[in-house]
Amino acid sequence: MRPKRLVSFIKNHPQINWRLSYPPSLPPKKSGLVDIVQDGEDASSAWWPPERAATFFKQVHPKHRDRLQKMVLKEKWSFATAFRRVRQGRAVVEIRKDEIAGCLRTPRGGSARQYLIKAGYGRAYVRLLSPRECARLMGADDFPIHVSVHRALFGFGDAVVVPVISWLAGNCLNPLYEKLAAE
Repeated sequence: MRPKRLVSFIKNHPQINWRLSYPPSLPPKKSGLVDIVQDGEDASSAWWPPERAATFFKQVHPKHRDRLQKMVLKEKWSFATAFRRVRQGRAVVEIRKDEIAGCLRTPRGGSARQYLIKAGYGRAYVRLLSPRECARLMGADDFPIHVSVHRALFGFGDAVVVPVISWLAGNCLNPLYEKLAAE
């Protein structure tokens, strides 16, 4: 679970008493982006009009255009998330390749807006993630949402993912506390 750079740093600094713990392997992935997408009647009006989508797709970073093209050419629908970032003074769209959503950020937190791309059958669509999709990503699937889209996205941004925190507590933090308390 540790990033390669951290592992390298630990190995190169054996004089530090790291007190490392070795939690169990991460559980297998149970679902993917397609499982959280709200793609019925409720979401159909949220897809951007063709002109707005075309402007968005023109901003796709050159390194990510091939990824988008492969999605468009598939004979099935596939989904990806994307962020608009400023690179070398201009806005570019970067598309994730792993069918996982990136960090949900608050609207005031830099690259805050996460976009959903639906592509296949020679077409591509784009829109913002919906508040319900954000709730699903955060493990709060059934959380009631009774505020505006903007307030809901702000509420889910920069929050913690409930299943992740539960796993970390049960497999890392609580065992560490028990070990330290016993010493």
